[in-house]
Amino acid sequence: MTKYVAAIDQGTTSTRFIIFDKQGKIVGYAQKEHQQIYPQPGWVEHDPEEIWSCTQTVIKDALEQSNISVAEITAVGITNQRETIVVWDQKTGKPYYNAIVWQDTRTNHICNQLAEDGGIDHFRATTGLPLATYFSAPKIKWLLANVPGLKAAAENGNAFFGTIDTFLIWHLTGGTQGGLHITDVTNASRTLLMNLNTLDWEPEILEIMGIPRQMLPEICPSSAIYGKATGILAGVPIAADLGDQQAALIGQTCFQVGETKNTYGTGCFMLLNTGQQQVISQHGLLTTVAYKLGDAPAVYALEGSIAIAGALVQWLRDNLGLIQSSAEVEALASTVTDNGGVYFVPAFSGLFAPYWRSDARGAMVGMTRYTNKGHIARAVLEATAWQTREVLDAMREDAQINLTALKVDGGMVYNNLLMQFQSDVLGVPVIRPQVAETTALGAAYAAGLATGFWGSLEELSDNWLLDQTWQPKMDAVQRESYYTLWKKAVTKTFDWI
Repeated sequence: MTKYVAAIDQGTTSTRFIIFDKQGKIVGYAQKEHQQIYPQPGWVEHDPEEIWSCTQTVIKDALEQSNISVAEITAVGITNQRETIVVWDQKTGKPYYNAIVWQDTRTNHICNQLAEDGGIDHFRATTGLPLATYFSAPKIKWLLANVPGLKAAAENGNAFFGTIDTFLIWHLTGGTQGGLHITDVTNASRTLLMNLNTLDWEPEILEIMGIPRQMLPEICPSSAIYGKATGILAGVPIAADLGDQQAALIGQTCFQVGETKNTYGTGCFMLLNTGQQQVISQHGLLTTVAYKLGDAPAVYALEGSIAIAGALVQWLRDNLGLIQSSAEVEALASTVTDNGGVYFVPAFSGLFAPYWRSDARGAMVGMTRYTNKGHIARAVLEATAWQTREVLDAMREDAQINLTALKVDGGMVYNNLLMQFQSDVLGVPVIRPQVAETTALGAAYAAGLATGFWGSLEELSDNWLLDQTWQPKMDAVQRESYYTLWKKAVTKTFDWI
């Protein structure tokens, strides 16, 4: 019987179940979108029960369509949208409230209050993170203050908190019938509650935030056999848990210090492997756990997080109706030879790295009567590339490295116009692997390592195959001239709120 490893990839807009063979190639795939809920400006929510339903559907569909049986799956890894939180009743499994998504900015006032004592970097030395609406802790604090009865339920152990991985693993391993309440070091490192040194919840921060420890999951390695699934995957070991960007780092086999990948999804996330060293950023980046494989020491990373990347293309489609599908943006942008002087800064929920400005809001500048929809489409694509350039500049300063190439993955990497422009503005080659579903692949790799399906990191690196490389073509003087205009455009978004 042929054996496979699978991954549940629960993302911001959809859930996927992907099955991989020994060479890391996709042999089974299913995807299902879920609803985006916007109750108020700046609020972003998901229905946790819909996500669990979608998860069950894609597992069933991928197995059926690939004609692969559960008995052929040796292990399953979980990867998830990070920082998005759910709090549910451990006796009934019912959420107390919708999942509050990582993009949500309702906790801005909480972050401002906390920053009054110690500033935005109050917890950075312990957690590697600035105070920002992005992270989980302020969201938990908001729920405890605004959902009737939740504080008491949390204190008496009836309310379970989790990022999406925790919620899914609990359901997959039995739910109300003894489901595991766990997370891994990568997801825990994004809550603003975990000590980077001890890899455990930090009591002092829990006290300041007013969060009862008993509602928090146990923190585990990223690659380990946690338990076995019940239900549709009955008997299959759940053997990996990683935040989506850390999973992509593994999927890109960035196991050496200095190796860097960038994922182009709803947002855009660049991670630099810093090995067992924690590099505390002086330039607006995040210090995060990259992965922890079994009993081996934790590996750390520097991360640049961009809130809006692919989501801007979706906005162009759904809110403005300039395109009918996201794939059409490349053709529309190609109707013009440049951006016509137009720059689009998508600070829809503030700016993440390297600015961390929650007061910023989106702006499109430089328009004239000459501007047409092709220029706007091009400015939309270029926004992702320029934001990535800013993150890379910060990484160069913090880590004192010179990037020689950038490995890329995610849905936007099939946009050739964007990838060429990205290479142009970075001045280095941009490299796409044959398997661009590196987030799911990384979760599968971690699960396969835990169960012996793969024997070493070297074996995983041997699986990595090149698909396409883009070389920089833009003149350096022109590049810096355009970059100056981009940075000027960014300043126009500040102090709006």
